[in-house]
Amino acid sequence: MKGTEHFKETIKKYLDGRAQADELFAVSYAKENKNLDDCITFILNQVKASGCCGMTDDEVWSLAVHYYDEDNIDVGKPVSCGIVVNHKVELTEEEKAQARKDALKAYQEEEMRKIQQRHSKPKPAAKTQTNQPEPSLFDF
Repeated sequence: MKGTEHFKETIKKYLDGRAQADELFAVSYAKENKNLDDCITFILNQVKASGCCGMTDDEVWSLAVHYYDEDNIDVGKPVSCGIVVNHKVELTEEEKAQARKDALKAYQEEEMRKIQQRHSKPKPAAKTQTNQPEPSLFDF
C-alpha cells in the first residue's frame, strides 16, 4: 500500500480516539492479526470496487472500523494510488513560530533584493558638453 503518511496518520488518529471512547472497539483494535497498513489497503480496495473517486469521512471511518471488527475479511491486493486528505494540518506553536520566522526572513530578503536591484541599475550618462552649437530650424 502506497498511501500518503497524512492519510495513515488521519486514520490512526481516528481509530485511537475510537478505541479510547469505545471499550468494545478497543478489543477489536488490539487484535494481533490486524494492522494499519492492511486496514488502509482494505479501504482503498473498497473505494476502488465502489467506482467512486472519493468518500466522506464517515464512510472511510466505517470501513476502517469494519476491517477491525471482522475476523475473516479479504483485504485485497495492494493499491497504488494518490490519496488526498481534506483535513487541515494543525501546527504546534513551535512550528507556527518557525513559519513566521521563515516568512519574515523571505520577505526581508526579497525587499533587500529589490533595493539592491534599484541601486545597481546603471545611471544614465550625463550629457557631455561639446563646443558645437546645436543646429536650430531658424538657422537655415
